[in-house]
Amino acid sequence: MVKAEDAVIARLVKAGSHFEVLVDPAVVQEVKSGKEVDLREKLAQDHIYKDAKKGDKVSDEFLMKQFHTVDVYAIAKEIIRHGEVQITTEQKRVMVEQKRRQVVDFIARNAINPQTGAPHPPTRIAAALEEAKFHVEPFRDIDTLANEALDKLRPLLPIRMEHVKVRVKVEAAQYPRIISDIKAAGKILEEDWGSDGTWSGLVEIPGGVQTDLQEKLKNKTHGQAEVTFVEALGH
Repeated sequence: MVKAEDAVIARLVKAGSHFEVLVDPAVVQEVKSGKEVDLREKLAQDHIYKDAKKGDKVSDEFLMKQFHTVDVYAIAKEIIRHGEVQITTEQKRVMVEQKRRQVVDFIARNAINPQTGAPHPPTRIAAALEEAKFHVEPFRDIDTLANEALDKLRPLLPIRMEHVKVRVKVEAAQYPRIISDIKAAGKILEEDWGSDGTWSGLVEIPGGVQTDLQEKLKNKTHGQAEVTFVEALGH
């Protein structure tokens, strides 16, 4: 359950009355966009309030009259989805910084410099977004924000969202050491066990992680892993 000091107030005015819940800000956008979210661990308290700051609760009788249910989570979902979210200046500052970091990390992982084929460092992406005066809305989803950020970045940086296919080959003894890293990085499209005792896999990964994956596999296999670029898949 989210701590009260970390929660934000979602408020709905219905038939002239106020209904409020204290909710984890991380799930607000998901609920508003219609995604199914289990709110059981996302509310600071399992209550519907007239005034959350004063702890003034709404009676079950009045909830039933207005919402035709006393299910706190169903009512909370309606409040969040159709109401407005109240956040303090400090909460907004923290949320904006967190969301900005997520956008930068997403782009660094999924985009490359088409002139070099290498990913842009996160520090370069962050600096360019600052230069472009990119505005972050705290409740927008990452995919939408990342697309908007890319539009801001393209006049400043050569950048393209891209996935690539790479071929990974390791000795059988090394396979258990590296397979979890490969699965975490991307999707195994095909794999084969060779008669020479090697494992080979064709893997699709975001363009921005290919260097990190290669270094990680090399380190875990003492330089024996072979990682070969196969194909770029422009997005």
